[in-house]
Amino acid sequence: MAELRYRIRKFVGEGDSVARSAGLEPQQYLLLLALRGLPEGEEATIRTLADRLALKHHSAVELIDRLETHGYVRRNRSRDDRRRVMVALLPRGEKLLEQVALDRIGELRASGAALVSAISALLENGRPSPGKKASGKSSKRSKESRSD
Repeated sequence: MAELRYRIRKFVGEGDSVARSAGLEPQQYLLLLALRGLPEGEEATIRTLADRLALKHHSAVELIDRLETHGYVRRNRSRDDRRRVMVALLPRGEKLLEQVALDRIGELRASGAALVSAISALLENGRPSPGKKASGKSSKRSKESRSD
């Protein structure tokens, strides 16, 4: 588990650096990515984007404000319900997102094997031994050792 967390944090940290070098804060890049990567049929409301990024509504609004100021996204009120605000990715935002995402895909190609290896090792070694039930509960011993 430690190796997997290390690999994920390393990948995320490198992504933050790439986003900054492109002129975006990491959270802004993630919002652009979430916007572009919404599942088919999912509306790009501020609430949806906040949920996808595990942010509070007002934090998502702040990010969108900054992205809108730079011409990366546009906000529109829904025609059906004026209380709902829709967010659209503009060509300038699409281009910047593409630039950062291409770099991240290249990095994933370069270091993805180590990430996959960490996941595979965890899945292979993280299973309960034959004959033991996986209860999902921690033992008293493991709880005690975590509090040390």
